[in-house]
Amino acid sequence: MAFFIEVLIGGLLAGIMYSLVALGFVLIYKASGVFNFAQGAMVFFAALTCVSLIEHGWNFWLAVGATLAAMVLLGVITERVVLRPLVNQPPISLFMATIGLTFLLEGMAQLLWGAQPHGLDIGVQDVPLEVQGVLVSQLDLFAAATAAVLVTALGVFFSRTKVGRALRAVADDHQAAQSVGIPLHHIWAMVWAVAGVVALVAGLLWGARTGVQFALTFTALKALPVLILGGFESIVGAIVGGLIIGATEKLAEVYIGPYVGGGIENWFPYVLAMVFLLVRPEGLFGEKRIERV
Repeated sequence: MAFFIEVLIGGLLAGIMYSLVALGFVLIYKASGVFNFAQGAMVFFAALTCVSLIEHGWNFWLAVGATLAAMVLLGVITERVVLRPLVNQPPISLFMATIGLTFLLEGMAQLLWGAQPHGLDIGVQDVPLEVQGVLVSQLDLFAAATAAVLVTALGVFFSRTKVGRALRAVADDHQAAQSVGIPLHHIWAMVWAVAGVVALVAGLLWGARTGVQFALTFTALKALPVLILGGFESIVGAIVGGLIIGATEKLAEVYIGPYVGGGIENWFPYVLAMVFLLVRPEGLFGEKRIERV
C-alpha cells in the first residue's frame, strides 16, 4: 500500500508540472480563442535563455529577472505581430501562425545560445524526502508549491482586479466587451505576456528536472491530453487534468507497463484523452457549445 501511495503521489506531483504548460494554452485560448501551439517553444526559449545567462556569469535572480522581461516583451510582440493582423481570420490561419512561431522561437533560441543540453540548478535538488514512510521528490514538492502560488495569484488577478474582470468579459464575448470600451488589443497583449511568465516558470522547473534541451518543446504535446480532460477554457481544468494525466500515467507505467512493454507512459495519456473525447468532448470544466442550424 505504501508503494502504491508513493507512485500515486509521484504521479500527482508530476501532473502539476504538466498543468503549468497547459496553463499557458488556457490563458491565450480563453482570451482570444487562439490555440497557441508555440507554448512549448516558449517554455524552451525561456529555460534556455535563463540557463545561458547563468552560465555567462549572471546571478541566478538577475538572470531570471532578465528572462522574465524578455518573455513579457516576447508576448507583447507576438500579439502585435502575429495575432493582431489576423483578427477575424479563420481559426486555422491563427493556428498555422502559431506553428510558424514555434519554429521561429526554436531557431532563435538555438541561434542565440546554441543547441547543446544544459543542466539547471534552481537550488532545489531532485532527491527523495521520506514522509510517513513514503518517498517524495523534493523538486516535485517545490514544483507543486510553486504551481499552487501561481494559480492562486492568477485566480486573484482574474477575480479581484479591474483588468482581470475585463479579461473575463473578453473571454465571454469579444464584440460585447469592445462595445463597452474594453481595449481588446491591450487585453490580448497582457494575456500573451502572462503566458510568457507561465512559460518561464514551467521552463525553470522542467529544466531543473530533465535538463534544458530541445526536448522541452515536446512538453506541449503532453499538455494536449491535459487540455482535453480539463477543458480548453478553464484554469481549474488545467490543474485537474494535469493531476489526472500525471497520476494515471505513473500508475500505468508501474502496474501495466511490465505486461505491455516499455514506453507506455508516452502513449497512455493520449489513449485516455481519446476515450474521454467520446464521453465528454468539451472536457470536465469546458463549456458545452450548442450551434443552431
